[in-house]
Amino acid sequence: MTSLEELLREMDRAAANLAKLDALWERAQPHMPTGPSAGSNREYDDLCRHWDVLLSGLPKINGWTVTEPLPDIDSAGRAFLDYAEEGIPPFNLMNDLEAPGRDLDEYRFRLAQARRQAVNERAQELVALIDGLLPRIVTALPDGTDPVETPEMQRVADAFRELDRLLGDTTERRGRWHDMARHLRFSEPHDWRDIDTLDWPDIRGNLETMALTEVDPIPVADIDLGQAAAAHPAGGVTTELVWKNLDEDQFERLLFDLLRGLPNYQNVQWLMKTRAADRGRDLSLERVIPDAAGPVRIERVIVQAKHWTSKSIAPLEIQQSLATLSTWEPPVVRNLIIITSGRFTTDAVAVAEKHNNDGKTPFIDLWPDSQLEAMLAQRPDLIEAYGLRA
Repeated sequence: MTSLEELLREMDRAAANLAKLDALWERAQPHMPTGPSAGSNREYDDLCRHWDVLLSGLPKINGWTVTEPLPDIDSAGRAFLDYAEEGIPPFNLMNDLEAPGRDLDEYRFRLAQARRQAVNERAQELVALIDGLLPRIVTALPDGTDPVETPEMQRVADAFRELDRLLGDTTERRGRWHDMARHLRFSEPHDWRDIDTLDWPDIRGNLETMALTEVDPIPVADIDLGQAAAAHPAGGVTTELVWKNLDEDQFERLLFDLLRGLPNYQNVQWLMKTRAADRGRDLSLERVIPDAAGPVRIERVIVQAKHWTSKSIAPLEIQQSLATLSTWEPPVVRNLIIITSGRFTTDAVAVAEKHNNDGKTPFIDLWPDSQLEAMLAQRPDLIEAYGLRA
């Protein structure tokens, strides 16, 4: 069995050969005929020879690879003449001349997809490793500004570098990726605090949204949807969502995807798993409040996910949620949203309402399962992606 290291080395070589073919294809473009012509030239003939040699450096992906040679520009030029004589637009011919570029794009897509599939499990292991080490590192940080080096810090740095290698050129390094690399390099106490509170939560959230499940198709039946709809299907439809189909991590991912799609919500991020009182992940976001008579106001919001299906949220949980908010400041938190897959007790609702009516901050929103079901009714894609139908 091929090891992950060996597989990535072959994928890197394929990517390098693909880059060479991209450059060669770009050099070939000026030689392509755009109208009636005849003959070829030595430079283009050399490009054709190099193209044929380089194609052997693209291994098959699920049985397919690029095999077609560069177009014969002499034949293509004469074909333009035939089209002109017959008065027919040469659309098919022009399409054929662009075929090599489309083949390279197809191979690039398949190579990126194969790489994501290969590295997904190992990437999740590294994310879990960093999740577990960071809180212990930050807790033990000394005062001062001298660089710090411990075995646990080295493990985080090694895991981060390995993640970089795993992703290769398939994933854009968005957000605070380069900030974390810089903080790891300097390794002063304040650098590790920034990694813990800023860099890693942002990177982790981006990695979650780029997970393999977002690019792989959900299996569908062999059915023509238009014909099935025209047949006037009978019966009713289910409305209940089966929350027990989700574990805590999946519930948090669902909320992340749901919140990202809401209007007037932006910059949705995961906070570190170990900070919350119930050891669940909080979410941080910004709520944009437009004002027709003035400037837009942006408020910081913290969301706590509680995947409780067997019991209701009581007043104690509301108080504990409020007590954790100072951990995430600054900036100041204006709104706390507690979202559960279950219910809130009458007393919990009363506590939240009194808190809000007294004008205290942050304002508390309680989202029970019924509110989630109403919101997800407008996102059937998420219901299906997370398997929430009975």
